[in-house]
Amino acid sequence: MTTRQRLARSTILGSILVLPILTPPFLTKAARGADTPNVIKPTGHTNRTTVTPKHIFLKHVPEEIAVFGHGSTRQMTSITHAMMQQSVPGTSPLKVLSQLPGVLYQSADPLGIYEYSSQIFMRGFSQSQLGFTLDDIPLGDQQFNNYNGLSVTRSIISDNVGGVDVSQGAGAIDVASTSNLGGAIQIHSLDPSHQRGGTISQTFGSNSAMRTYIRLESGDLNKTGTRFYVSYARTNMNLWKGGGYDYSDQVNAKLIQPLSHNSSLKLFFDWSSVQQFDYQDMTMNYLHTVGPRLANYYPDYTAAYKAAQGTYPAPLLKTNDPFDAAYYAGTANRVDYLGGLTLNENLTNILNWKTTLYAHADNGYSTWTTPYMPSPNGAPLSQRIQTPQVARGGFQTALSYKIARHTINAGVWYEYGNFNEGRYFTQAPLLGQGTLGNPTTGFPVSKVFAHPWQEAFSSNTFVFHLQDTYRVTDTLTINAGFKSMIVNSGNNVATQNLSINGALIAQGRLEASNAFLPQISANWRFLPHHELFFDVSHNMRTFPEDGYGTNISATPWTASQTAFQSTKQNLRPETDWVYEGGYRFTTSKISALASLYRINFSNRLQLITSQAGINPVTAVQNVGGVTTNGAEASLTIRPINGLSIYNSFSYAHSTYDQNVETGGVLQAIRSKLVPNYPKFMYKGNISYTIGSFTVHVDGSYLSSRKLTYTNDLHVPGYFLANFGARYNFGSFGFLKGVTTSFNIYNLTNKNYVSTTNELGNNFVNTGYNYFLIGAPRQFFGTVSSNF
Repeated sequence: MTTRQRLARSTILGSILVLPILTPPFLTKAARGADTPNVIKPTGHTNRTTVTPKHIFLKHVPEEIAVFGHGSTRQMTSITHAMMQQSVPGTSPLKVLSQLPGVLYQSADPLGIYEYSSQIFMRGFSQSQLGFTLDDIPLGDQQFNNYNGLSVTRSIISDNVGGVDVSQGAGAIDVASTSNLGGAIQIHSLDPSHQRGGTISQTFGSNSAMRTYIRLESGDLNKTGTRFYVSYARTNMNLWKGGGYDYSDQVNAKLIQPLSHNSSLKLFFDWSSVQQFDYQDMTMNYLHTVGPRLANYYPDYTAAYKAAQGTYPAPLLKTNDPFDAAYYAGTANRVDYLGGLTLNENLTNILNWKTTLYAHADNGYSTWTTPYMPSPNGAPLSQRIQTPQVARGGFQTALSYKIARHTINAGVWYEYGNFNEGRYFTQAPLLGQGTLGNPTTGFPVSKVFAHPWQEAFSSNTFVFHLQDTYRVTDTLTINAGFKSMIVNSGNNVATQNLSINGALIAQGRLEASNAFLPQISANWRFLPHHELFFDVSHNMRTFPEDGYGTNISATPWTASQTAFQSTKQNLRPETDWVYEGGYRFTTSKISALASLYRINFSNRLQLITSQAGINPVTAVQNVGGVTTNGAEASLTIRPINGLSIYNSFSYAHSTYDQNVETGGVLQAIRSKLVPNYPKFMYKGNISYTIGSFTVHVDGSYLSSRKLTYTNDLHVPGYFLANFGARYNFGSFGFLKGVTTSFNIYNLTNKNYVSTTNELGNNFVNTGYNYFLIGAPRQFFGTVSSNF
C-alpha cells in the first residue's frame, strides 16, 4: 500500500456495530420492527432466539439459513445459534449473514476476522452506513479505524452469539445508531443456562490454525434463578500467504438476575486482545504479473531493506511499481473493554421500562513499515505507527405502554465519546545491526524520531424516538413514529508538523441534526400463512471522524484546514428515503419471501483526491444523490424431516444521479453503477440431518463489481462453495454430546477477489485501484463437548 492512501495500516482495527434500542419484553422480534405483542414474555428465563408466532410454529426445523420475520412490518431475517454452528467456530457472525439476500460480506481470511479486509454491504450500503448493536449496546459504524464503537468479532465470542436479526431495508426507529441509512444488524448474546456445567471445543485447521473455547455455566444459584457464565476463546492462525499471523484472546461474561413480574437485570462484559498482520493490497497489475500470492516481506528484513534501496526480488520487477508492491509488514494491535447493564422492568402488566447503561474503552496501535520515510540513521525505511484510542459511554432508556390495541414506545439515547489518535515514525536499524522484529510485540517509544500529528475528537450524541404500534385488527398491524437526532463532533489538534504533513490539519466542529426522521410500516396477514408488508423511512448519517490523511472514510477531518474551511459550510449529513414492500409465505414445509425496494440517497459525501502521488490532496465533497432499485427473493423448502433446501436471489441497480466536478475536471459518473456492490447475487444452502449426523453444502455467486466511479475497471464475478459435516457421538462419562465437525472453505479452490474498497475508489483506472484476494481452499476440524 502506498502512502498515497495508506490509511488503514496506521489506523488500528476498528470495526463497529450499531445497536437496537430498548425493546419491551412483550414486544416480539418483529415488534422491534413494529410488530404486535399479545403477551408478556418472561425475559428472565429465555434465551434470545428467533420468535415465531404459534400459528406457524414449525415442529422440526433443521439448521436452515434464515428465519423470515413472520409478522414483521418490514423485511427482517434472522440467523439462529443453530445456524451459526454450520460455520467453523470463531467465524465472524457477519460472515454467516452473507447467505442472506442482499447481504455481501467480504474478507481476505477464511473466518472473516481480519478486520482491515472485513466489509459488509446491504443493498449497496457499506458497513459505515448501517446500524449495529449487541444486546442494546451501540457498536458504532464499523469502519476499520473505528471512533464510536467496536467490531463484532471483538465485542463477542462467536460461540456466545444466540442469534442475529437483520433488517435489510431500514432498521427500527428505536435502533440506537447514527449511521443507519441502509438497515440494522442486531446481535443477541446467549443467556446463561439454568444447569451447571459448561462447553469446551478445540479447532485445528489449515495454516496451523488452532482455536480453543471454553464456557463455564454456574446454573441457578438460588430460587430466584440468578445465574452466570464465563467464557474464554483463543485463536491463533498463520496468514495463508506470507509471514505473520492472526492472534486473539477474548473473555466474555454474562449474569442474569430475574426479578419479579418477569423482569430482569442483565450484565454483559467483554475483554479482547488482538494482534493481526496484514495481507498486502493488490492491483490488477500485481495480480497479472506476480499472482495472487504476492505478500509482504516479513520476517525477511533484509529483503525489505534492499527493496527500499531499489533492489527487488525478481518477481516484483515485472510489476509497474515494485516499490509499492510489498513492504516489510503492517499490523494492527488492539485491547478492548466493553460492558453493558440492562434493566428490563415490567412496572405493570401494560407498562415496561427498559434501560441500558454501557461503557467502552479501546487502546492499541498499528504499524506500517514504510520506504517513503527514511530513518535519521540512514536506514532507507522507517516504521509508521498510529495510536487510536476510544473512550465512550452512554445510556438508553425507554417506556412502552400498552393501551387497547396500541403499544406506544418512547425513549432517548445519549452517548459521550472521545477519540484520540496520533501518528509517529520510529527508526529502523541499519542492515546488519538488527531487524524491526515482530511489530506486534510493542510500540517502541524510544525509537520515535517524528510525531507528525496528534488529534483529540469529542462528540455528543442525543437521539429521541417515539412510535406507536397499532394492531388495527387481528391480521393488520401498523407502526408509525419518528426519531430526532443531534450529533455535535469536533477535534482539537494538539500537535502537528507542517514540514511532514505539508499543510495545516483540519480542525473545527460540525453538527449533524434532524428533528423529524419519520417511519411508517405495516403488515397484513390477508390469508393464513400469507403476509404483505411495506415500510417507508427517512434516515440520516452523522459525519464520521478520523485523523489527518488516513483517508479511510469520507470524513471532513482527514483533509487540510483549507479544504475543511472551504467545504464545511456546504456539507450536509447524508440522508435517504427507503421504500420497500414485500410478501411472505410460511408453512411447515415452505418459507418464502419476496420484496421490492427503492432508495433515494441524498448528500452523498465522497472523499475526493485532486492530486495523485504519494501525498494526495484530499477533501470531502457532496457529490449529490444515488438512486437504487432492487428486488430480493428467498425460498426455503423442507420436503422431508431433517432436510432443508434454501435459495435466495437479489438484484440491485444502484447509480449516481449527477456528474461530479473535482479539480476543475468534470467526472462523468451520472448513471454509472456504484462501485464494490454486485448487481446480482445468488445464495444456496442444502442441509440434511439424519440421526446424529448433519451435513451441509452452501454456495454463493456474485456478479462483477466495479472498482471505479466511472466504471472503467471491474473485478470479475465468481462462485464460491463450502462444505461442512458434524456428528454427535453422545455422552461419555461426564462429557455430554461429544461432537466432531469438519469444514472445507472454498471447496473448489477458487481464485477470487474479496475486498475491493479497503483503500477507497478512484474515479478512473489509475493503475492503483486496490483490492484483496480471498483465501484458497482451507480445512478445519473441531471436537467439542458439553459437561
